[in-house]
Amino acid sequence: MLYYLGTVLYVLVCLLLLLVVLLQQGKGGDMASAFGGGGSQTAFGARGGATVLTKATTVLGVLFMIGAIVLGVMGQRGPSSLMGGVKGPAPVEQPKK
Repeated sequence: MLYYLGTVLYVLVCLLLLLVVLLQQGKGGDMASAFGGGGSQTAFGARGGATVLTKATTVLGVLFMIGAIVLGVMGQRGPSSLMGGVKGPAPVEQPKK
């Protein structure tokens, strides 16, 4: 049950991260700057102050990574722990010779 709740929360974080990244404006990555026509002489372009979208991207990115690790660890425990205590088939005993 906890695995499914985590999966739903993880999908919501993924969708929010997608939305926040798409809402951000490009940082001078047009064709003019690709061919040396950029106005800034810094290595990675001009840097403005951190906006709300930038901070949201950082937080959601961290939640994305942590969620992936947590869901990966929870998925390694096997299907019986994910299905809320439902046991799988009984092991087959080998005949003794």
